[in-house]
Amino acid sequence: MMGFIWSLIVGGIIGAVAGYIVGKDVPGGIIGNIIAGFLGAWIGESLFPNLGPEIGGFVIIPALIGAIILVFVFSLIIGRKK
Repeated sequence: MMGFIWSLIVGGIIGAVAGYIVGKDVPGGIIGNIIAGFLGAWIGESLFPNLGPEIGGFVIIPALIGAIILVFVFSLIIGRKK
């Protein structure tokens, strides 16, 4: 149970940092940051496996890169709808 909570915290932080780096807020607040962190980790670890330290089940550098890509692409899609 504690591992799951730790994963949620780390995923949320990764999503928030990615949004800060891109300069766009992730829709959905904390839940959106967690989702962006988890999906970003999946994308990043698919592209760059085992690159850097692991915390809370996330390999940090690929997870952050993947989350940045995800937030950037999502902001482009949302920006075009307006």
